[in-house]
Amino acid sequence: MDFLDPALERYAASRTEPEPEHLSALAAETRADVPMPQMLSGHLQGRLLSLFSGLLAPKLVLDIGTYTGYSALCLAEGLAEGGTVHTIDVDDGHTPMVRRYIEKAGLTERVVPHIGPATDVIPWIEGVFDLVFIDADKESYLRYFDLVVDRVRPGGLIIADNVLWSGKVLLPKKAQDAETRALAAYAAQVAKDPRVDSLLLPLRDGLLVSRRK
Repeated sequence: MDFLDPALERYAASRTEPEPEHLSALAAETRADVPMPQMLSGHLQGRLLSLFSGLLAPKLVLDIGTYTGYSALCLAEGLAEGGTVHTIDVDDGHTPMVRRYIEKAGLTERVVPHIGPATDVIPWIEGVFDLVFIDADKESYLRYFDLVVDRVRPGGLIIADNVLWSGKVLLPKKAQDAETRALAAYAAQVAKDPRVDSLLLPLRDGLLVSRRK
């Protein structure tokens, strides 16, 4: 998943704003007690999400794929007055932990967790999105994009995680599994979508950042 030389990554982290204390504690608990801790956004990616949020000053943010809540809390850092992050996960197994860290961050009024399939939950969230982060089941990325793209304001962002998929997107098509094919299809489709301008950032496992025209 991590393509940068570990020494360079440590150097980059050392020259990056530290993560807040509640995020450091959340990351440590996730790595110690939660299966598949590599799913955590982590320090560098988390600071990038926070930066994007701070630049946009969003009123409405959608986080598809809560996991233990790290990305949602990063995205909440730049919220405008009265802004909200809606974070969705199909699995409620981490909900007590997520709610505990939302409270620890003082964001109980600003980060709203939802449990259920994102395709069912998204239509019930009212408003125009300023920022959308997609980090859930890979085979549904295009469905999520289609659900949100016309609801993102001009200048707003859709960010999709894991689009390099540990480099497996470079495998011959016949050697790709279903998730890899879905991620490759997502990148190809979004790159030619006339509604957005896109940039694939090779940070961590790849972030595809699409700006709504």
